[in-house]
Amino acid sequence: MNVLVTGGTSGLGLAMASALAATGASVALTGRSGERAESVAAGLPGATGVEMDVRDESSVARAVDRVWSRLGGIDMLVNNAGIGMRTVNPRFMTQPQGFWEVPSDAFRAVIDTNLTGYFLVAREITPRMLASGGGRIVNISMNHSTMRRAGFVPYGPSRAGSEALSRIMAADLRGTGVTVNLLLPGGATVTGMLPQDVASEDHGFLSPAVMGPPIVWLASDDAAGVHDERLVAAEFEQWLREWDSRQPNETGKQEPDAH
Repeated sequence: MNVLVTGGTSGLGLAMASALAATGASVALTGRSGERAESVAAGLPGATGVEMDVRDESSVARAVDRVWSRLGGIDMLVNNAGIGMRTVNPRFMTQPQGFWEVPSDAFRAVIDTNLTGYFLVAREITPRMLASGGGRIVNISMNHSTMRRAGFVPYGPSRAGSEALSRIMAADLRGTGVTVNLLLPGGATVTGMLPQDVASEDHGFLSPAVMGPPIVWLASDDAAGVHDERLVAAEFEQWLREWDSRQPNETGKQEPDAH
């Protein structure tokens, strides 16, 4: 399995890249700094680091070309690159701002990264997957409650938009051999997106490692036909049991009903 993880130098992206690499997948992880991406990749077995600014079409095209050439194709795209509320309001957890207080340039920066970035990378890779006979796309999302939370403009709208994008991508690609699914942690996670004063305290936040088991499963043979599903990493074991129970046989390899 050749996997491209955008925003893979830290947080959720690094946790997923690490879990995939540990299973033997060939992983390419991206970051805005090519030097940092290469440095982080050097710590993972068989991984490669590539510079990519998901906001820039030419940067996306160059990076995808490079990864496709290095790996000999891309079987799975993990759309993960994003920036959070900390870039807009460093104290967003304790002193939330009303949407009317958010600078327009900060709003655009988050939307460009978290929503337009998902679109640009998927748009670049999907035709290649279709031409090669199939592939898998996993778009990283967040809890619906966060999309409606006071003080969460523009992060909430950006992730709500990326979730709608994912559902439409799944509808557009149904029956083509390219699958699309959503994956989210299921709660606040200890990453660089949290304010430093909050992240250093014990609030029962999830570890980024929670993303490992579901992303490894989504890359497995068992998930070959899984399409248009929304997986919550913190509830993955329960979700998998329920998913297995919906299958018409014991292999778990047939495509579930869309819902």
